Amino acid sequence: MTPVELSRAVLHAVRRAVDAGELSVAVPTRAVVAPPGPGGCGDYATSIALQLARPAGQPPFRVAEVLRSHLAEADGITDVVLTGPGFLNISLDRAATDVGLVREILRRGPRYGYVDAAEGAEGRVVQLRCPRDPRAVVVADASARILRSQGTRVRVSAEGIEPAWTSVLGVTVDAVGPVPAELPVEVRPAPVDAVGPVPAGLPVDVRPVPAVASAELLSLGRDAGRWALLHPAAHDRPRTGVEHLVQRESNPLFRVRYAHARARAAARNAADLGFTAAPGPLTDVEPGLLAALADHPRVLAAAADHRAPDRLARHLVTVADAALPFLLTVLPRGGEKPSAAHRARLALAEAVGAVLAGGLALLGIDAPDHL
Repeated sequence: MTPVELSRAVLHAVRRAVDAGELSVAVPTRAVVAPPGPGGCGDYATSIALQLARPAGQPPFRVAEVLRSHLAEADGITDVVLTGPGFLNISLDRAATDVGLVREILRRGPRYGYVDAAEGAEGRVVQLRCPRDPRAVVVADASARILRSQGTRVRVSAEGIEPAWTSVLGVTVDAVGPVPAELPVEVRPAPVDAVGPVPAGLPVDVRPVPAVASAELLSLGRDAGRWALLHPAAHDRPRTGVEHLVQRESNPLFRVRYAHARARAAARNAADLGFTAAPGPLTDVEPGLLAALADHPRVLAAAADHRAPDRLARHLVTVADAALPFLLTVLPRGGEKPSAAHRARLALAEAVGAVLAGGLALLGIDAPDHL
C-alpha cells in the first residue's frame, strides 16, 4: 500500500463511519498521512480524527476509535494504534507495501506524486507575484511547476524580468509590470508558520532573500544557477559560487544527478546482461530509501502548499543519499546469474531514477542519463 492508497483508505474509513451513522461529518477530499512524529509508532500517522472532531461534535479520541475499527479491516494494514489526543498510527504489511510502492512509481514514472486535475483544487487559481529579482522569479517559476503538479492552476507575474533570466535560467512568467496597489494580500515564503493553502484568487507575494552577484549567478548556467537559488530556504541567502559546478560529494546537486545517472546506467547494464526490472520482495535494502520514496507525494503537496521548492530540493538530496549505496548492489557480481532478487532491485533502482528525474524536472533542472 502506497501513501496515496493509504490516504484513500483513511477517507474510505471516514465514509464507512458516516454511512454507519457513527459520525455525522462531510467526508474530506484529502487525508494527510505522514511518518509518525515523536511518541508515534508504525509506518504512518494521520491527524484526521482531530480534523473531524469539531464538526462531529465528539472528542478527537472518540472519533479516532471509530475510525480505527474501519481502518483495521483494510487490506495491507496490520495494526492501528491510537496515541496522544487522537492520532491514528498505522502499521502496514511491509513486504506488500514495498512491492506496491515500487510498482506504483514505475507505473507513474516521473509523474509519481502528481495529483490528477480531477483530484486537485478544481477551478482554483493561485496568483504568484514577485519583484524584479532573479531569485524571486526562479522561485515563483518552480513553485508554479509544483503547484500545477498538484492540480492547481497558476498565474505568475513579475514587476520586471531581464532577458538573461529567461535565456540562461529558463524562467517564464505570464505577465510583467508593477503590482496594482489595490491588491493587499502579502504572503511571504518565510516564516513557515505564515504560509499555507491560499484562497482562490488571492495573490501571493514571492519574496525570498535576494541573490547577490547576478553576473556570477548567470555564469553557473541554467541547472546549477537554478539549484543555487532553489536549494536554500527562502529566508537564507543563497551562495552563487562555483561550488555548484564541481563534481564532488560535497555538491548536493551533483549527488542528486549522479544518483539518477547511476540508476539509468543500471537499467542499461541490465539490458546488456539480458534481464529487466520486475517488482518483487526486497532484502537488505535500507528502509530509509523506501521511506524517502514513499514520502515523495507528501513532499510535493507540502512544497505546493507552502510555495517552497527548497523542500523538494532537499528531499531529492535525501533520496539520492539513501540510494547511492544501494545502486552499487543492483547488478549481479562475478559469476552470479540474474535472479528474481536482481530484477526486484533493478525495479527499485528504476523507481529511484523516476523520482529524481521527476523532481528535478519540477525544479526546471535537467536529469542527464550520463554524468
